[in-house]
Amino acid sequence: MREKINSNPLYQAVVVGVLLLSAGFFLLSTMGKGAEEEESSSAETLAIVNAESTATEPPAPGALADTAPPPPAPVLDAFAHDQIVVLLFVREGGIDDRMVTADVDRLSGFEGVSTFVVDAGEIARYASIAQGVDVKRVPALVVVRPKRLDQGVPTASVQYGYQSPESVAQAVIDAGYKGPALNYHP
Repeated sequence: MREKINSNPLYQAVVVGVLLLSAGFFLLSTMGKGAEEEESSSAETLAIVNAESTATEPPAPGALADTAPPPPAPVLDAFAHDQIVVLLFVREGGIDDRMVTADVDRLSGFEGVSTFVVDAGEIARYASIAQGVDVKRVPALVVVRPKRLDQGVPTASVQYGYQSPESVAQAVIDAGYKGPALNYHP
């Protein structure tokens, strides 16, 4: 049989035709089912949205931060004592997470800085901060400016992924900066 297929172009054309027909049949049969399922699921979704009559727009980043419970007491104490608060949200076992943790540990020599390394599983305890800066992934380095520089209203910045020791230190230095903000014009 193999020799007939290899040596006769008519057999080759028949085999290719059968394969194309079966692929076309498969494609058409699966397309119809997907559309039916999609129609039924979209109708159910529409019914749920209409029944709940909720807003279709998701909340803006940080909108839910005011409704979250306060962060743990050590973080609140550090902010109350006019410290720069550094939170590093990490995932256990991540290579870049370990490297950034080592860089954050080097901040112990900085005066007026309190550091906290938080496992991603505990991020809910820090929801008021994490939602306020819209933390989306880990590792996330969140640096909260000291209380005296923001008239008691916490403001923070977030950086994602691996951070070099210099960039971690620079984020802390930037958070403690109390001079005028200058615009950059090339």
